Amino acid sequence: MAANLRFSTAIEALVLMATEPEKFHTSQALATALETNPVVVRRLLSTLSHAELVTSAKGPSGGSRLARSPKQITLRDIYRALDTGDLLHRSKHESTETKELKKAVQSVFRKAEKCLEGELDSTTLNQLIKKSGKKAAKKSAPTESGKNSATAADSETPQRVSTGAKAQKV
Repeated sequence: MAANLRFSTAIEALVLMATEPEKFHTSQALATALETNPVVVRRLLSTLSHAELVTSAKGPSGGSRLARSPKQITLRDIYRALDTGDLLHRSKHESTETKELKKAVQSVFRKAEKCLEGELDSTTLNQLIKKSGKKAAKKSAPTESGKNSATAADSETPQRVSTGAKAQKV
């Protein structure tokens, strides 16, 4: 699956999960709703789990759910979790005639990617839910202990905290 389809499919899956944050969603149920193969959904959920955006439980009543509130998950978090690489691919051709042109194009591409990442960073799942007319559940996503908690999720603006090797939003 192309990176851009993985990104949009991951967003849609997370939005579906956000509408019922306490429920464990099976890959089969999500795949049916997204009209895709459950294997595609399982691979996405695995990747999102490694990025700590979803938690999963095995077994007959298992599935996946959001690891934190939809107000705390930005599109940039999802984009980065999928490690999509460069948005705009650069030419690999090396010639003296195009060297300066290549530098100029790369500069434009870097600026465009920064603008995109800035926009993705300012958009949360909760904002998408509101824009799409879906209803997000009022209860917050469960904490690691499995209990629901109202944290800094009341703010639309995600906050960053450092947790080891990489900063995460809370």
